[in-house]
Amino acid sequence: MSQSSKIALVTGGSRGLGKNMAIAIAKKGLDVVLTYNSNQAEALQTVAEVEKLGQKALALQLNTADVKSFDTFFSTLAKELPKTFGVQKIDYLVNNAGIGIHTSFDSTSTEDFDTLFNIHFKGVYFFTQQALNLLEDGGGIVNISTGLARFSIPGYSAYAAMKGAMEVVTRYQAKELGARGIRSNIVAPGVIATDFSGGMVRDNQEINDYLAGTIALGRVGLPDDVGGVVAFLCTDDARWITAQRIEVSGGQNL
Repeated sequence: MSQSSKIALVTGGSRGLGKNMAIAIAKKGLDVVLTYNSNQAEALQTVAEVEKLGQKALALQLNTADVKSFDTFFSTLAKELPKTFGVQKIDYLVNNAGIGIHTSFDSTSTEDFDTLFNIHFKGVYFFTQQALNLLEDGGGIVNISTGLARFSIPGYSAYAAMKGAMEVVTRYQAKELGARGIRSNIVAPGVIATDFSGGMVRDNQEINDYLAGTIALGRVGLPDDVGGVVAFLCTDDARWITAQRIEVSGGQNL
């Protein structure tokens, strides 16, 4: 392990894509802070996997929808960084935490809309704003979008709209934070076989086969297809990439 490992904060890093991202980032030689909403056991398992790779890791509880909790979170993080990692700041922020709500446009409730808004747009916007105090100059932000912001599959209008908003915010972050040498990019996964939306793609062979037929590379994605791209953006190899939307979909709906 490098004596001065850089640190990435990955929200929602206890399972699914976030766990894969955390491990891929550790394989690049970075230490990891990961957040979990409710499942501490899963989060600690991810911490153990990162530590097996020779990197340091820390898991902290966070509800990304609860903006009022962010002060307490960052106060805790500021105390933990010197204790666990021997540093004062993080180098990269990966805004991965999220949920999926599958409902048609005409039946989307205000409650569903507000839930998606708070988690995928408002929460990410203000969490990142507060993270700036602990983000090193020359670091980076990686936001997560979706292929659904480019193509349309019925049932995701509100979810995709929030992600589309984040694509715009990413460009503004890149523009406004560039003076600090901070890069901001957004990764847009296509259909991935995870527990997202109740494991619909992973567990339903008919849906899986149908979607594979819409993808140029002939299969649905796996977490490993995405984690490495996010990890790459958390390295100096990506130092001249900013304000970009990188779709990782295998060529879906071309």
